[in-house]
Amino acid sequence: MTLLHVHDYGGDGPQLVLLHGYGRSLTDWDASAPLLTAGHRVLAVDLPGHGRSPRISPWTIPTVVRHIADTLDAHGVPEAVVVGHSLGGLVAVEYARANPDLARARAAVNLDGFWWGPEYPGAERVSEWVLASAGAIAPPEHVEMQVINSARLGIPADRAEAAARAAARPLPDGKWQTLPERTEASGILDELHRLGAPGVTAWLDGVDCPLLLIQAGRRLPPAPGMEWFGDFSARFAHGVSDELAALSRTRPTISVNQVDATHLMHLETPEAVATLITGFVRGLPELPTQ
Repeated sequence: MTLLHVHDYGGDGPQLVLLHGYGRSLTDWDASAPLLTAGHRVLAVDLPGHGRSPRISPWTIPTVVRHIADTLDAHGVPEAVVVGHSLGGLVAVEYARANPDLARARAAVNLDGFWWGPEYPGAERVSEWVLASAGAIAPPEHVEMQVINSARLGIPADRAEAAARAAARPLPDGKWQTLPERTEASGILDELHRLGAPGVTAWLDGVDCPLLLIQAGRRLPPAPGMEWFGDFSARFAHGVSDELAALSRTRPTISVNQVDATHLMHLETPEAVATLITGFVRGLPELPTQ
């Protein structure tokens, strides 16, 4: 049994489990989680190969889902609403798919966690970029650089610094190693392409529990030399928006919303994200008594 690193934010009420995105850590939730504890018990989990959780090989969604379930059992959380950002959003949906009787996953919330298939125009270039940065050795100024980049999004310096430090591994010489390492990154990409290949509509077939799907309303500003990714992500997001709009009209268990923020919405606008999550949970049907 592999147990993942957890931070228990406390609180009382319906249980929420928070999952972070690729290359991030549970510290990303430090601003949103306290806003959720007024009406929920809140736990956040480091995905395998991220933060302080152990590495796994191969990195597959079914294995990750099993490790999350074992970890929640160990913390006395048999049932929860699973909330994920980016990669964590896809994992949250797959966790719900793997637990269709609602005994574990009462519902799922996906914050901008959508991906494309390997044949999607530009996908190969994104994969090369992701793999090149996986497990890279970054200079001692890595955290400071992340804080500067985050300032362009309006993320406070203290919040950005804590998130950057938790998402990378400090090295004895003052440098940093980015996470996940290349082996895990390769497995993650394979899983993302597998889930993204059929498109959002087909991917969500068979997930019958209530879902809240939230898209970023603004695109990330392009990093120097990465202007091509802005065009790529805008084109993909437009296609996802069309699919989500159609899904919200045809599937009553699916709710769709948008936040006036970029992809890092829970770091930029934690209040707005917490409000959407609490409103969604408040409207969930009561579970049948046993």
